[in-house]
Amino acid sequence: MITIIAAAGENNELGKDNDLPWHLPDDFKRFKKLTSHHFIIMGRKTFESLPKTLPDRVHIVITHDKNYGNVGAEVVYSLPEALEKATSTKDVFIIGGGEIFKQALDVADKIELTRVQATFKDADTFFPEFSTDNWKLISEKKHEKDEKHKYAFTYETWVRK
Repeated sequence: MITIIAAAGENNELGKDNDLPWHLPDDFKRFKKLTSHHFIIMGRKTFESLPKTLPDRVHIVITHDKNYGNVGAEVVYSLPEALEKATSTKDVFIIGGGEIFKQALDVADKIELTRVQATFKDADTFFPEFSTDNWKLISEKKHEKDEKHKYAFTYETWVRK
């Protein structure tokens, strides 16, 4: 199973300057629960935005830099190569960034999308548009704004039709 997992604003905003424009602790907990003990595939910038490697996950980093290495992760040079490295009984999660998400839309089985109920005008990275002709929404769970979450958001699960 190949799953894209992301959080995006109402206009598909993912981030600005290689950082998230929001802090949603419950979304982080969900991300950890879903991705732990599995492969996580990401681009180099996403990898470098992490404070450290995430525990209990196999990191696969896609980069064009042939000298990039010894970073606590498997380093590959394309999404197909990353998916080859991830063959096993573990699931595969594509965790970013925008260009990797765009490539993964053609091969993913599922999208776990946290839709943040806000717009972020300064964003410089975006989640790709995807067609409901190809994807079916099978689950939605709303999370209201509260003392720990400045924005309301909805967990959406999409599967390929």
